[in-house]
Amino acid sequence: MILSKKVIFVIFMSIVLLLVPASAIRGFLEEPNTKIDGYLRYVESPEYRNSEECPIIGSNYLICDPNLIHVAMTLDSQYLRGSIAAVHSVLKHTYCPENIYFHFVATKDSDFQELTQMVKSIFPSLSFKVYVFDGFRVKKLISSSIRQALDNPLNYARTFLAEIIEPCVERVIYLDSDVIIVDDIQKLWSISLTGSRIIGAPEYCHANFRTYFNDNFWSDTKLSKVFQGKKPCYFNTGVMVMDLGKWRKGDYTVKIEKWMEIQKEKRIYELGSLPPFMLVFGGEIEGIDHRWNQHGLGGDNLVNSCRTLHPGPVSLLHWSGKGKPWVRLDQGNPCPVDLLWEPYDLYRV
Repeated sequence: MILSKKVIFVIFMSIVLLLVPASAIRGFLEEPNTKIDGYLRYVESPEYRNSEECPIIGSNYLICDPNLIHVAMTLDSQYLRGSIAAVHSVLKHTYCPENIYFHFVATKDSDFQELTQMVKSIFPSLSFKVYVFDGFRVKKLISSSIRQALDNPLNYARTFLAEIIEPCVERVIYLDSDVIIVDDIQKLWSISLTGSRIIGAPEYCHANFRTYFNDNFWSDTKLSKVFQGKKPCYFNTGVMVMDLGKWRKGDYTVKIEKWMEIQKEKRIYELGSLPPFMLVFGGEIEGIDHRWNQHGLGGDNLVNSCRTLHPGPVSLLHWSGKGKPWVRLDQGNPCPVDLLWEPYDLYRV
């Protein structure tokens, strides 16, 4: 029996809604207003309000209020549709949407004002700030990788969050633009970074860690000794809980930049911004439940292929890889998992 796309969608959404709390479907059926901005047509997001038990935001300087949950993302025209869907999913599934502050990072050469106005138009009550990221500093350190999209300077902005965001913000959740959250982000925020841990992320120790670096690295004992005495595992930098206070004290931006300089000289890996993070933090990550990064849904870095969900509960879906759900939906050839992303899409053709 061949099932239609509509039937497949209903089946998948039924499963997801059974897995998430009641708060996750607040406002799901609300009818938004249509808005047209520039060349893109979006609908205005429903307005999400705090539950009664949410902490009251009372500081005069909002961004420094200790009751806020800080989320950092990049913002550009190419991935704007994904970023908007991600924000929408965060707001829809949390009990305290008004307590979330978004930090968007955009490149200096992007249409900064238009992007800012578009976010305001789609999310009128959203607390956010857009920061200008000067990509020149990192552009000279970027080496070509296996996929051109990974060479975008904005892909390295996560390395500079501690410098970009106000010093009073000591903790942030970093999210890639190709994710949706189907759980309350407060649960991710509340995860402890124990001891000297600076980053929390799901680890995948079954993956062959050695393949992320080439022979130039492993044959050089001066370089490979960075992992001596550690048990490093692969982790995906598209979803991270970051202690910016510890990051600033340890000057970890400079440490990552030094590895990028070595890469320029010796070519020790083939991917983009991930390997320097693994070199600095590998073996010293606060492991988080895998439910917080069901990654790889976009296929691998070279092939746009369909993937299925990993076994177990799901809190965050991540279309890392070449294929993006909005592209495949527009082409009329979506993967089944793309139909889980579609309800959060505020773009209208």
